[in-house]
Amino acid sequence: MVETKLIIRNVKARAVLAPLKQPIRTAVGTIPSAPLVLIDVTTEQGEVGRSYIFGYTAAALIPLVYLIDEIASDLKGKPVVPMERMREFDRRFRLVGWQGLIGMAVAGLDMAFWDAIARALDQPVVCLLGGTPVSLPAYDSYGIIDPKVDEKAILRSVDEGFRAIKIKIGDGDLDKDVKTVGAVRSMIGPKIKLMVDYNQSLDPVEACRRILRLTEFDLHWVEEPVKAEDLRGHAQVRAAVSIPIQTGENWWFPRDMAKAIAAGASDLAMLDVMKIGGVTGWLSAMGQAEAATLPVSSHIFVEASAHLLAVTPTVHWLEHLDIAGAILADPYRPVGGTMTARGPGFGLEWDEKAIARLASGRH
Repeated sequence: MVETKLIIRNVKARAVLAPLKQPIRTAVGTIPSAPLVLIDVTTEQGEVGRSYIFGYTAAALIPLVYLIDEIASDLKGKPVVPMERMREFDRRFRLVGWQGLIGMAVAGLDMAFWDAIARALDQPVVCLLGGTPVSLPAYDSYGIIDPKVDEKAILRSVDEGFRAIKIKIGDGDLDKDVKTVGAVRSMIGPKIKLMVDYNQSLDPVEACRRILRLTEFDLHWVEEPVKAEDLRGHAQVRAAVSIPIQTGENWWFPRDMAKAIAAGASDLAMLDVMKIGGVTGWLSAMGQAEAATLPVSSHIFVEASAHLLAVTPTVHWLEHLDIAGAILADPYRPVGGTMTARGPGFGLEWDEKAIARLASGRH
């Protein structure tokens, strides 16, 4: 097997603040630029596996790079066998736990391992997993919007072929939510699906009150109405409303997913490839989703998600939110409201000139 012949020579982690087309505004804060850690796993055979992780805040970048460097010191000379490496990570970090920076670092390494193997075979990751690149339905993902200011952008998304739009709400009172959602529904019409995301900003009682009021707008889902770890609260809201409840982007590794399924926390699942444990974690999670009949959508990471959703039995929607395009030589672009995996590997090639410019502070 090719994977047993690839031996890790070196791991390099670099931090960069990637500019976004527009800041991501949520009910609990604004992300002005994308804090990314770029990972390169070089093998003795010359193959380089690439991935990136999203730090959410610039304050996490230096600790993430340090963690990856520390973990990498024990990887040199070992074969690129993702599942065996993940078992080693599990033993090494079991006492401190997976959630947080360690989980992010481990998942980033796992993605780079899978990318290296697929590149060695000169094929996309999706093919390595037994699938084939397919056009996946994508929704265009917005932050908190101003209906007047952002109308042209939203209508452009519809004109480009997106059959679903998501907006974030919850930065004001219920009246503001109603006005915003009503305005977007009016501009996109009844045939385009509309999702809303509260970004964990409400308590269960207030979430029920607001969602019941928004029922008239035919929402496709309401995302994370309460704190992500409040599984009982999510289940409470789900039982009280008719609109499907979406959550999962903050499930840490498949164990968290199992707890959420047991609690009946959601109608749908949204997997974040970084938090669910990279490719290895996703494979376990998608099996749980199939067993529980949970439709699976993706959270950011459009490049990896296009590969993983293509082999997910209960595939639903791919989120189109480009956080890494500014540092990629050939960013993924939607075509007619769909996105398709490409290779080799995940199809990631760094734009080294852009990275150098951003690292030096010249935008």
